[in-house]
Amino acid sequence: MAKDTLDQFAKAKLDALEAQALRRRLVETDRREGALAFRDGRRLISFCCNDYLNLSQNEEVKRAAIEATEKYGTGSGASRLVSGNHPLFRELERRLADWKQAEDCVVFGSGYMANMGIVPTLMREGDLILADELSHACLLSGSKLSGARIEIFRHNDMDHLRALLAAHRNAAQHCLILTDGIFSMDGDAAPVAEMADIAASHDAWLMTDDAHGIGVVGHEGRGSSFMGKTKADVPLQMGTLSKAVGAYGGYLCASRAVCDLIRTRARTLIYSTGLPPGTAAAAIAALDFMRANPDYCRRPVEKARAFTRALGLPDPASPIVPLILGDAELTLAASALLEKEGYLVTGIRPPTVPAGTARLRFTFTAEHTDADIARLASLVRERILPRRAAE
Repeated sequence: MAKDTLDQFAKAKLDALEAQALRRRLVETDRREGALAFRDGRRLISFCCNDYLNLSQNEEVKRAAIEATEKYGTGSGASRLVSGNHPLFRELERRLADWKQAEDCVVFGSGYMANMGIVPTLMREGDLILADELSHACLLSGSKLSGARIEIFRHNDMDHLRALLAAHRNAAQHCLILTDGIFSMDGDAAPVAEMADIAASHDAWLMTDDAHGIGVVGHEGRGSSFMGKTKADVPLQMGTLSKAVGAYGGYLCASRAVCDLIRTRARTLIYSTGLPPGTAAAAIAALDFMRANPDYCRRPVEKARAFTRALGLPDPASPIVPLILGDAELTLAASALLEKEGYLVTGIRPPTVPAGTARLRFTFTAEHTDADIARLASLVRERILPRRAAE
């Protein structure tokens, strides 16, 4: 029977992953205000959430979502091109474009959907895409859908990027350079300003995925394009609304012409139902909060630096601090140890990260207390680092 062979196939795959400590499981977890999480009846301090500003629990943001839901309902009904563009979408796009100092903006259902729609809209067979090897999976998936030639450059290696451009740019009609602004698993920043200069000198278009940058890095928390003294010339500023913004969705800030093309041709926009009105309203309120509270936006990186300094590690560029343990089983054991002590820190394993680089990924938020950070650092120093050294 076909069902039997399907189940046999699935079980064999699961058994193989289990043997490598790579099987994944969903664990019921109740997130609350601040950095609290409840799991199996236990109260934990979460150091693995991307809600860097804790805005998903912010009273102003929640009130905006509730009021919009009461007024407009729970769903948008259809694609924005079918049932009409809700006024909240246009207002959200206006706020984002202003925040990113761009002419226009397009909002998508998620960051993954944004990249799966943007890249194939702009690129096709005969074009060239150059992507950082640690770019998020959705940038690489969108690239594969485009049909363009894809070349991968070594992580943040600008000499390698230049070499690939010298070797392949002239054979391509159009060229797109892709990178995360802040890399999600390592927490380091791309040299965005230098990349912008390189792109301009080769008639290439630079696109940054700022999912982990908006709200927490750059001038006033505007993101990775704003980490220098002046804004880097990035024509395609993509990001999400699901992390520091505390809501859900993805966006592209770009020129008016590019955004109009995306609205017309991006399949993940055209053929997807729009965001719920309450979600758009929450994002608008969160952006207003960020604009009014630049000091608050600096807190997550400050908290991350307090942690690394307690451990004698280099200052991080973002709220993300990886502790690479290498072995997947060791990483899961370290995560379990911290959970037993009251801290939720997820172990990250391949294929999310390269083989041999399984890690604990610590993320810091504005509401983490100094005492919790100090105790966490002490546990890592006394209980986890010796295990890593013994491997």
